[in-house]
Amino acid sequence: MRRFNIAGPCHADRHYMIPPERRFGECPELVDKQAYFVVHAPRQTGKTTTMKALAGALTKAGRYAALHFSCERARAFPDDVAAAERAVWGSIEGAAHSDLPAALHPPARVDADAGLFLGAQLARWAKVCPLPLVLVFDEIDALTGNGLLSVLSQLRAGYNARPAPFPWSVALCGMRDVRDYRAASGGDPVRAGSSSPFNIKEASLRLGNFTEAEVRELYSQHTADTGQVFTDEALCRAWALAQGQPWLSNALAREIVEEMRLPPTEPITAAHIDEAKERLILTRATHLDSLLARLREEPVRRVLEPILAGELPHHDPLNEDHRYVTDLGLIAPDPPVRIANPIYREIIFRVLAGDTERAVLVDRQSFVGPDGQLEMPRLLDSFAAFWREHGEVLAERTEYTEVAAQLVFMAFLHRIVNGGGLIDREIGIGKKRIDLLVRWPCTGAGGQRVVQRVALELKVWRDRDKKGNPLPQGLVQLDQYLARLGLDEGVLVLFDLRSAAPPVEERTRLEQATTPSGRRVTVLRA
Repeated sequence: MRRFNIAGPCHADRHYMIPPERRFGECPELVDKQAYFVVHAPRQTGKTTTMKALAGALTKAGRYAALHFSCERARAFPDDVAAAERAVWGSIEGAAHSDLPAALHPPARVDADAGLFLGAQLARWAKVCPLPLVLVFDEIDALTGNGLLSVLSQLRAGYNARPAPFPWSVALCGMRDVRDYRAASGGDPVRAGSSSPFNIKEASLRLGNFTEAEVRELYSQHTADTGQVFTDEALCRAWALAQGQPWLSNALAREIVEEMRLPPTEPITAAHIDEAKERLILTRATHLDSLLARLREEPVRRVLEPILAGELPHHDPLNEDHRYVTDLGLIAPDPPVRIANPIYREIIFRVLAGDTERAVLVDRQSFVGPDGQLEMPRLLDSFAAFWREHGEVLAERTEYTEVAAQLVFMAFLHRIVNGGGLIDREIGIGKKRIDLLVRWPCTGAGGQRVVQRVALELKVWRDRDKKGNPLPQGLVQLDQYLARLGLDEGVLVLFDLRSAAPPVEERTRLEQATTPSGRRVTVLRA
């Protein structure tokens, strides 16, 4: 029986999958043009599945000897050029004997000096191979340091020597574009720049996410196999949360089917998708952890911090930091600048607020009334007391200083809501606000299950704010948010972080206000 795959390449007989040839893009045409090119995308977006299928299709067509192989085993030799290039050639030999007919296998290796070894083997193979060689160097960014520079330089030297025998076409496949390659992500970089050892590339292709139609197609394969349907609301919710990111799209469905063990006779609903999202975030799967480990890197902080604070960052695809964070998959590749999808946004906020949340010692049940609803006045009073005593100290410990105060509030809210309800977040890019919607299941007056909804907006008043007090703007923005949600009241949290602000003990208080359309607002000044 087929499954939703979240680890390794997809196989049509074992996994639900989008046909990989649909994702080839310009690759076949570039091969026909003898091009050397780059294919890059964030981790676990289907690069290996797609490029392995491309090599298989090219070989099967009979015009090329096309081979996909991984450079992963060379990771252990960042500055040992001889070991790195021999590790790459060993991967080529292994893949060739596994995937190519015997007549297309490379000849026995010959000895050569370090820095020339790989080029020598490729030249000998191209000379005796009856078909033009097409090579896909997958996981090229496993190579680092001098090993990386040597391999790229040998490819360039062979390319420049043509029509002497050398591979017809080469694709470098990895997480980042080689146009400005970093040997160590975010660390001491080996820059390619204008003197790139791979300045022969003809194109740089980015493998994108699934479209909404493809997510529906992927899920429909499960329905066809098992009879279990996804409601339209579930399909819309899965698309809204994951934005077609391949790993997330598969992981949401897999969590429901295999971990939550929803019976095949029961339809999959939007509520199941939400529960699966929460479970993925809490278990912090390897894919998510590998992304979140990057949050402490300075280039990542420089890009993400203004986004999280609701500032108006520029979409500059030529900016080195911007390119790096886009290649990691943390922000969307197209304007406007934004976190790539709501699941990443949610987990980024939770991770950044995690240390503070562990310092919040409150009993969730003390904020739940006899009717099962959250008692927001009590919650806000409790946070005000917490902020007076601990808030500024905790905010100073936060690396993302531009959003530190908001993180402290969200950490407090997490401690109370997590495990009992959900928090939806929106960032008002360019509007300097974070909108929160608390959804808290409880029992209605008639005994039926209902969901209490509480909308909050977080804003900060800084010295650099030329418009002065952001309260009037905040009331207008919250009014619009409440209207969209169909709510008559909400909460505005305003952190006064000006150098001239009164002491925290004096300025932290609760007030009542009214939006331009007459909605009631509790204002928490902090």
